[in-house]
Amino acid sequence: MKLMKSLMVSGVAFGLALGALGQSALAQDKQVAYLSASSANTWLGASVVEMQKVADANGIKMVEFDGQFDPGRQQAQLQDAIASGKYDGIVLCAIYGLGLIPDVEEAIASGIEVVVLNQSVGADLTTSDPQVDGIAASVLASPYRSGVRHGTLTVQACEGDENCEVVFIYGIKGIPLDDAIRQGFDDTIAAHSNISVVAEGEGQYLGPDGGIKATQDILQITDSFDVMVGADQSIQGAAIVLADEGMAGKVKLIGLGGSEPAIEGVANGNWFGGVYGAPADEGRIAMEAMVQALTDGTHVGGVDPLTEVPDDGLITAANVEKFTAQWKG
Repeated sequence: MKLMKSLMVSGVAFGLALGALGQSALAQDKQVAYLSASSANTWLGASVVEMQKVADANGIKMVEFDGQFDPGRQQAQLQDAIASGKYDGIVLCAIYGLGLIPDVEEAIASGIEVVVLNQSVGADLTTSDPQVDGIAASVLASPYRSGVRHGTLTVQACEGDENCEVVFIYGIKGIPLDDAIRQGFDDTIAAHSNISVVAEGEGQYLGPDGGIKATQDILQITDSFDVMVGADQSIQGAAIVLADEGMAGKVKLIGLGGSEPAIEGVANGNWFGGVYGAPADEGRIAMEAMVQALTDGTHVGGVDPLTEVPDDGLITAANVEKFTAQWKG
């Protein structure tokens, strides 16, 4: 059964039918700045497609700014967008959300509607709720919860193995997102003494090349491990290297993102599992929330797009048919 869900937030049903309610006319000719963490990131690319559809349907001009995973660059872009006076709304996918709080507060004080997409703007990385007064919507699955899901699959993969050695591949080590994912992961495996993390790497979020390099570097240190976990892009690269080294099928691969390669990998037995993600839903919901904020001032608050996915979003061979990928990876 393919994944089908209807998200209800604060009693409001989101959908492109917003225009039919007369809101499209009210939003006509508004300008919205989209501050992307990285325009090259394939996850966010799926979000942008859906945001653009909603923007077009409601007469909104969306202008994208590429942060290139550079916190300083993104902060300057946010400050410039505010100072320009051009934008009625800002959709923000933060690289370092905590540091952007003063600028977000300034935007709100200036009368700009702000919607947070995918990444937290605040110190609490366990919640999807807005952490700055006046934010119209915060649309994301908390990164800590993603780490818990990652850890849960690792526990399943290590079941029956008295000495289960794990390699953990960060996306970008040291950023709040990855720190929170790792904390959720560590907290989940802590109760299982048979599991140990024996090596780490950094794969970035821009495709399999980072995962290829990280895996090659790890194999220079050790080729004795049972499970490898990381973002889907990194695990794609890892799968390539492990196959080249004759290790395909010897290491259980666990992705984070639910991309097409992840779901295909689980279905064909090349990956043990994956944590589902919904970037298309995130983008659609974020822009629909922006339309509401611009038209009647409604603020919908926190939205976790994974609330109603099957099996808490844990993809395995036993349930992979329930999931449909929302991005190509």
